[in-house]
Amino acid sequence: MPRAKLDIALPDGIWIADVSTEFPETRFRVLAALPSEDTGVGLLEIDGPNLADVLRAMDRHEGVTELELLERASESVLVQFTTTEPLLLLSVRDAGMPLELPVEIRDGRATLEAVAPHAQLSMLKTQLEQFGMRFEVVYLYESADSERLLTERQREVLTAAVERGYYDTPRRCTLTELADGLGAAKSTVSETLHRAEERVIKRFARTLPQVAVDGESGEAPRGETRAGE
Repeated sequence: MPRAKLDIALPDGIWIADVSTEFPETRFRVLAALPSEDTGVGLLEIDGPNLADVLRAMDRHEGVTELELLERASESVLVQFTTTEPLLLLSVRDAGMPLELPVEIRDGRATLEAVAPHAQLSMLKTQLEQFGMRFEVVYLYESADSERLLTERQREVLTAAVERGYYDTPRRCTLTELADGLGAAKSTVSETLHRAEERVIKRFARTLPQVAVDGESGEAPRGETRAGE
């Protein structure tokens, strides 16, 4: 099943575009949303500076018909709102897709992730364009690919390497420390990482224009029995 991540430029004039652009350092996270025929009700987490000003801007915008403060913390608030401009929600609904939450909005741009068949993603593109929303595709891939790409052991070692900071700059975990944590020989962990990195990099390279990758099917061989994998 294809998984896509979209970076969407919200059109001027709708409340979330106007308010988030007025307060570019503020993060808006839609935690829940329910569309009706012409309106939408949402649960919104807002964090950043000047929260009182942000709430006043929301309350006075004609696109927000109801606003209720549910929780307040030092740098965040939780509000329920009703809007006559649920463009993202309507776009996803009319494309026949569930809305994958949370949806994050900053400075007039929304980040939307979706898992759906290609036909529904194409319909979502059409719906966004009809509402005047320009977007960029951050990534698009088959969500099952990551399961087939690596063996179980390769996924385990690669995940541990990422979580422990082996790939950080500067590195927070050495190969020796990683091997000790996994209870495996350093040479075995090194070879397993190398094979995992090869497959991941070649799969990524296949998505780039004018890059030919030989000898890489993108799937982990069935019944592979190499030591450490």
